[in-house]
Amino acid sequence: MTVAPALVQLHVVDWADPRAVGLRRAMDEEVGPRYADRFDNPSAETAAELAQAFAIDPDTMVLTLIATVDGVPAAHAALRMLGTEYELKRLVTLPEYRGRGLSKALIRAIESAAAERGARRLILQTGDRQPEAVRLYEHLGYSPIPIYPPYSAIWFSLCYERMLPA
Repeated sequence: MTVAPALVQLHVVDWADPRAVGLRRAMDEEVGPRYADRFDNPSAETAAELAQAFAIDPDTMVLTLIATVDGVPAAHAALRMLGTEYELKRLVTLPEYRGRGLSKALIRAIESAAAERGARRLILQTGDRQPEAVRLYEHLGYSPIPIYPPYSAIWFSLCYERMLPA
């Protein structure tokens, strides 16, 4: 029996698109428990710093992409303008769709979009309890950089950059 290959498509969507929101929610549900113990009983000052670090102003989102597999939302990535830098945000592939190259395709599309806008590099932040993300970024040529604002309050952040072609 021959199985037809799945149809994978990338779509530009609004940050508030329900499919994008659902994918980001799935990411939070998967990753949040990994870090829950690090957010136990923060001081009011620390809680405010963390809220600021995690806040995303929708007006700073330059591009939001989702990948669908046979029409089903499967992965998400976004490009954010962070001051004068372009930042890869909220990369997620649902577990049942991993290993198909969706994250790589989304990252490459985000990199192209950033380069088209004149970016010389793309930056990103992840956490030390996401080894699969770290492996992917390093495999794709991202290099570690110091923690950058607004993530300074998140001491377990791992930040990366990739220089983009001119």
